[in-house]
Amino acid sequence: MRFNRHRSSNRLPEVNLIPMMDVLMTVLTFFILISMTLALEQGVEIRLPSQQRAVSQQTTPPPPLVAKLNLQGIIVNDQPTVEAQLLEQVKTYLAKNPKGVVVLQADPQMPYADVVKLLTDMKAMGGDRVSLAIE
Repeated sequence: MRFNRHRSSNRLPEVNLIPMMDVLMTVLTFFILISMTLALEQGVEIRLPSQQRAVSQQTTPPPPLVAKLNLQGIIVNDQPTVEAQLLEQVKTYLAKNPKGVVVLQADPQMPYADVVKLLTDMKAMGGDRVSLAIE
C-alpha cells in the first residue's frame, strides 16, 4: 500500500515584518516624546544682588565660642569653668553676637550622657546656634 504523503514544499516560511515595525515605531515615538518633555528647561527669574549691596554684606562673622569638655572639666578660652559659668558665658556671648555660634568640643572618652546633658543645657541658651564639634 502506498500512502500519499504530504509533500512538503520547498518554500521558506515567511515572516511578516510590518506588525513588528509598527510596534518598534510606536515605542520609539513614545521615548522621543518623553525625552523631549524631560529635556525642557524650566527657568526661574531671580534678581542678582547689586555690587554695592554685596560689598556691604561682606562682614566677617565673629569667632565662635569654643567650649571644651574633657575628663578634668569644662574649659573655655583656656580657663577652667563650671557648668553654671559656661551657661552664663554662652548667654552673654550670644546676646552680644547675634551671628555668633557656640561649639562644644567633647573628649571622645567622655560619657555620652554627660555630653548630651551639657549640649542640651547649652542649646536651651542659644537654640540653633549651638553645635557639637566632630572630628
